[in-house]
Amino acid sequence: MFRNESTFYKRKCDLCGVNMVTIFSPDKPYKVYCQPCWWSDKWEATEYATDYDPSRNFFDQYRELQEKVPYMSLINTYSTLENSEYVNHAGSLKNCYLIFNADFNENVMYSRMVNHVKDSMDADIIGDSELCYGVINCGKCYKTFFSEDCTDCSNVYFSKNLSGCTDCFGCVNLRNKSYHIFNEPYTKEEYEKRVKEFGFDSYKNLSELKKKALEFWNTHPQKYMHGLHNVNSTGDYVYESKNLQDGYQARFVEDGKYVQWTTLVPIKDVYDYTEWGNGAELIYDSITIGEGAKNIRFSFADWSSLSDIDYSMFCISSSNLFGCVGMRNKKNCILNKEYSEEEYKKLRAQIIEDMEKNPYVDAKGRIWKYGEFFPYDLSLFDYNEASCTDYYRLTKEEVLERGFRWREPEPNEHQVTMPSEKIPDSIKEVDDSILKEVLGCSSCSKAFKMTPAELKLLKEFGFPLPRKCWQCRHIERMDRINPPKFWDRKCDKCGVDLRTAYSPDRPEKIYCEKCYQSEVV
Repeated sequence: MFRNESTFYKRKCDLCGVNMVTIFSPDKPYKVYCQPCWWSDKWEATEYATDYDPSRNFFDQYRELQEKVPYMSLINTYSTLENSEYVNHAGSLKNCYLIFNADFNENVMYSRMVNHVKDSMDADIIGDSELCYGVINCGKCYKTFFSEDCTDCSNVYFSKNLSGCTDCFGCVNLRNKSYHIFNEPYTKEEYEKRVKEFGFDSYKNLSELKKKALEFWNTHPQKYMHGLHNVNSTGDYVYESKNLQDGYQARFVEDGKYVQWTTLVPIKDVYDYTEWGNGAELIYDSITIGEGAKNIRFSFADWSSLSDIDYSMFCISSSNLFGCVGMRNKKNCILNKEYSEEEYKKLRAQIIEDMEKNPYVDAKGRIWKYGEFFPYDLSLFDYNEASCTDYYRLTKEEVLERGFRWREPEPNEHQVTMPSEKIPDSIKEVDDSILKEVLGCSSCSKAFKMTPAELKLLKEFGFPLPRKCWQCRHIERMDRINPPKFWDRKCDKCGVDLRTAYSPDRPEKIYCEKCYQSEVV
């Protein structure tokens, strides 16, 4: 609930007045600076320093500091971005648009958890790949489309759990195969003829093929977890990790528990840690931490050679901070005020003691002492702006009943000129004039437009225009991704006990590692 990944707004920089895109709505009570201003020397976080008052709750004082210190418009390393204005939780990008939790990509659109990828769109959990579309949890793939859980594949369509395969359509659980359609082998000539007859250029054909493929996938067993190259690790979507327990969408972790959304090596000794990596070490109960950060506790959006930090946000290249916001190249600071090392240690100990004696209590009676993450009241975002909605889609009434905040959605500013039913069925019927149209989403009815880069890729792939906006397409993919929740159940073949993200009421047959390996071809 502290992490707004993809809800964007327009507002002016509170320093230079330039129009900008940001994750902070205009009515939020915070100062927000455009990226050049935030990273500049035109302001200093210690200007907002405040003395600690032992007679008041620490979190109440921290909230007052939050409303004074400027925030960056988007969470990214903007100096590493080239023609990639609309990205968040990202860095080292070129010609990218609306991608999130992403690094080292070029010409990638509408994707999240994507690293070292080129010329791709509509992807989740993908790395080291090129020319992919509509994929989930794929790695080292080339020209892979509408597929899931594939590695080292090329020219693959509507397939699941393939490894080392080329030229396959609608297949599942194959290894090192070529020229297969729904797991049946064909000659090269027969395969190419059949695939051509499928008519990928037609939206109608593509929808029917997708439905048929999903039905076929469900007739085959699934491995109890998604994971490769792990040692003594559990969870789902876990890769190249050692001694990681209950990881979720996690890579490159050594010695961790309850870790999710990690993408860049190395990551070591982490617990209750969400998002990033790249040298993160000794991280506890924190989110969006990386790039050499070490010994960080109960913090959000801190990075770049940080060390020994408690309860801080948006801090860079600093050490010995407690309850700070926006600090850069500082040390021994509490509530943005600098102290000597001896004074810092003494006051830090006093605040921790005070947090035990005078804990924060929210409107629902929930109690926060030292040793827990920030109370939700200190989140900079409303519930339905934040990443939690990907996994916990509560109604407005449910959100408010739990004591969280709800923001009414922005009204649609654009008039639809081409409803979804009027969009041409075939990509062959589409020319550049479509870029002038405002399309209507078939799911949420919101307006959306095609970008030139998106149209270029679709024409290169030979696929029709989507009928849903990028947010609804993202939701559709999220519905295909297992949730961050684990159940105890048994292997449907041998009966051995399993811990899996496949709930017992799902239709798939779930096999243990040994039984699954005996089934794949």
